[in-house]
Amino acid sequence: MYIRVKREKTTYFLQCVPSETILQIKEKLQELIDQPANNQRLILMSNREVLDDSKSLADQKVENDAVVALTLRKDDNEFEDVNIVRPNDFYQSRDSEGSSNW
Repeated sequence: MYIRVKREKTTYFLQCVPSETILQIKEKLQELIDQPANNQRLILMSNREVLDDSKSLADQKVENDAVVALTLRKDDNEFEDVNIVRPNDFYQSRDSEGSSNW
């Protein structure tokens, strides 16, 4: 399976298995984003639930192709808000042509 981890304008596609823990997923991300696992927070977007490091993907009902938001710890020790930017140009062309073509 794979999951999509999104932060701002970036999406990371991670290949994983349902038995992997959230901590193991964060360790994979650590190599990509150069942020320690304890500075990361993952939130399952389908239910806005913060994922628990000690539980597996399966335990928390994270399914194949799930979208997970990544937030990072700020200087004040709080986590930033979820900020996923949807690209405007992708939807703009579809909307401008009208709904009859879709």
